[in-house]
Amino acid sequence: MRNQIVNEDLEFILYHNLPWHKFEGKTVLISGAGGFLPAYMVKTLLHSNDKNRSKLKVLGIVRNKEKALARFSEYIGRNDIRFIVHDVCEPVSIDQKIDYIIHAASNASPKYYGKDPAGTLSANILGTYNLLQLAREKKAEGFLFFSSGEVYGEVDEHCMFIREDGYGYVDPINVRSCYAESKRMGENMCVSWFHQYGVPAKIVRPFHTYGPGISLDDGRVFADFIADIVYNRNIIMKSDGSAVRAFCYLADAAAGFFTVLLKGHNGEAYNVGNDKGAISIKDLANMLVSLFPEKKLSVIRAERVGNTGYLKSKITRSCPEISKIRLLGWEPQFQIEDGFKRTIRSCLL
Repeated sequence: MRNQIVNEDLEFILYHNLPWHKFEGKTVLISGAGGFLPAYMVKTLLHSNDKNRSKLKVLGIVRNKEKALARFSEYIGRNDIRFIVHDVCEPVSIDQKIDYIIHAASNASPKYYGKDPAGTLSANILGTYNLLQLAREKKAEGFLFFSSGEVYGEVDEHCMFIREDGYGYVDPINVRSCYAESKRMGENMCVSWFHQYGVPAKIVRPFHTYGPGISLDDGRVFADFIADIVYNRNIIMKSDGSAVRAFCYLADAAAGFFTVLLKGHNGEAYNVGNDKGAISIKDLANMLVSLFPEKKLSVIRAERVGNTGYLKSKITRSCPEISKIRLLGWEPQFQIEDGFKRTIRSCLL
């Protein structure tokens, strides 16, 4: 049975005034389909079939079929979705027409950047090459590349909001840069394939996104905090919590991704984040505790922090400027308190 909060989110996404008819009768290929962000796009498309009789088909490229089936357990047995077990770092060969390609296969958590930097960058470079070539071969109508707000690097800390052209410093000799540098290269590949071959590639740069379905062992600090509330644990702060991040609820972000795919300009990148969701990590921890007073939890500063293998970011503030995607008609709707409350409650259902 589908989670009630997820069902409300899918209705919310489809309510957006977008040209959904472009998907009617089409086949959409999504790499990394079992991942946190693309999974909501998969579910939205399938919900469109249920609600609007769109007669579209989804092909989901996944590395682990068992995890994908667990993620989409309520859709097992349907004929409008098929999973393909494949590593996108290897050439992709599919003997049928593909109308849209969404490339979202990537290690997104910093806990992998130190453990598997080669694998992290390979999906963003080799995987992007293979899927752009597939889009070129199939004459796809649309191609969406999932980049990241990390491409901006270390911007001037006095810069309150980051525009799409506001790049800072990324150290190519730092192993943690495997993610940001490869996302930058993936973006340039999209622009190059559009320029040279006419592949209609568009780029989204998600900032910190949270919502139903997030892995509670994701490794990122906000996921740790969510897990603490869900499991009735005090939140242990492992830093002074002064870093500021802008958090965007998943349903808002998914609507933004579809907005760029369906209405964005080819060869361009768009920030997808909530410019009103900026909060320090310390204030986020205190807010989450206050949202569930019945749990009687506290925020505690750790006396010492062991080596977790997590490669920390040097960026003190990361907040998007979103006027560019606003011109396409997208606006985040969920307040941070409501979004996190929905996320935690979805874990408890």
